[in-house]
Amino acid sequence: MISAGIDIGSRSIECVILNNGKIREMRKIDTGFDPIGQAKQLLKGLEFDTILATGYGRNLFEIEHEATTITEIKAHARGAVCFFPGAITVLDIGGQDSKVIKLNESGKVIRFEMNDRCAAGTGKFLEIMAQTLGFNIDTFGIEAAKAKKDLKISSMCTVFAESEVTSLVAKGENPNEIARGLHIAVVKRAVSMLNRVSSQGPVVFTGGVANNPFIREQLARITKREILVQKTPEMNGAIGAALIAMEQNKGKEK
Repeated sequence: MISAGIDIGSRSIECVILNNGKIREMRKIDTGFDPIGQAKQLLKGLEFDTILATGYGRNLFEIEHEATTITEIKAHARGAVCFFPGAITVLDIGGQDSKVIKLNESGKVIRFEMNDRCAAGTGKFLEIMAQTLGFNIDTFGIEAAKAKKDLKISSMCTVFAESEVTSLVAKGENPNEIARGLHIAVVKRAVSMLNRVSSQGPVVFTGGVANNPFIREQLARITKREILVQKTPEMNGAIGAALIAMEQNKGKEK
């Protein structure tokens, strides 16, 4: 039984192929201006028995491919439990949204909170700030960790924050210290959501921002909670979708 999960996000599209529950292949591509066209490119040459879509573009994919869909909340919850059985708290920070999900002991979603109204505190926010400071997004967290202190950033709105960062650079402030301040601001925003939804126990951290080592470190420091991250956190939604596709198909066979 070969199942596929595709996560069509605002910044990138991920696809995972499972063969009898084991990951056989993972692919990723930028969403660009044509998400359906990019999704077709990503799926080219792949063989699977069933596919389930999640993410912002899931409804377009459903129409184009007559595929079933699932919410990002359920997909990320399922993926998190796959890697960390018994997990009850999931923090997902993606390209343009962030979410906290609380699960019960059986892995069922019982509560969640989502910030999708602006890019503040998301991967897009960090990407723009990195560019403004002249850093590479892949090493932005490493640069932030080099600073001995952080400069407080008063605005989390991407437009105003970019202007504020530009002003700080013009004043001769250390770029690494500005970077540290930006990272701390992102973490505090995420911690605020965490505390409202699920304030105790380990946190499974998913999404592309989970690859940032300084974000992980500061989350653990500020929350005093264990931060759990699998090797490819950006693939978590697609993995969850593929697992649910496999389980749904098994249910039909009975």
